[in-house]
Amino acid sequence: MSREDSDEMTIVIFASTDTIDLPHDLRTKLDDLNHPEKEQRQQIRSDSDEKKGYKTTVVCMGLFCVLLLVSVTVLCITFTKENNMFQSEKKANYWLSLSKNLTEDREELRKDLAKLQARLYEYDQCFDKPKWITHNFSSYYISSEWKSWTDSRQDCLQRGADLIIINNREEQEFIRTFTSGNIVWIGLTDSDEEGVWKWVDGTTLNSGVWEPGEPNNKIDEDCAVSLFDWADYPCNYTFVWICEKDLEV
Repeated sequence: MSREDSDEMTIVIFASTDTIDLPHDLRTKLDDLNHPEKEQRQQIRSDSDEKKGYKTTVVCMGLFCVLLLVSVTVLCITFTKENNMFQSEKKANYWLSLSKNLTEDREELRKDLAKLQARLYEYDQCFDKPKWITHNFSSYYISSEWKSWTDSRQDCLQRGADLIIINNREEQEFIRTFTSGNIVWIGLTDSDEEGVWKWVDGTTLNSGVWEPGEPNNKIDEDCAVSLFDWADYPCNYTFVWICEKDLEV
């Protein structure tokens, strides 16, 4: 064949109308090449699935955080309640222990006071000190010092007694026999309410053995003394006094 004949050669392509049976994977690749919008739709679908998965993860994490916060809150409340209960119980135990200790200390002090009173009584009976004088069901003590009414009563209380309460004329006559004519404080006062005379045990005086014209409250006289009979004097004056205590039966 000459060059001229070859240049004029015509290439004829036969197209067949019969269907060619291609492998499935090859057909899929050809479809993808012929239809690029299909791949794009698949990509969009894949992106959508990823977004849905991300949103689901975020929601789950949010729920987990909420549950964690609720759990922490409940634990904090529980801890606070238990701590408050512990503190309350601790305080209660502290005050109970303190009360018990104070009670024991009070009992010890009471015993020591009883011992001191017994020694004081023994001391009063020695040497030239005044002694307790017994009459009927009471024991009386007359001081050798001079003090105000309040200080006199305090001395009697320290001796386990109180200022004398004179119940009748017979007791008044007995007191006169050992006071040697001295003015002595007795346990009678109207310092709480003017004109309402009360004994040191809180009982109100119904009738007494007052000196004529007494009580007169000339200069704020709220405490009573006994000489031959009774009179009122200012409580800050100083006199000797008489203590009285009941005899133990």
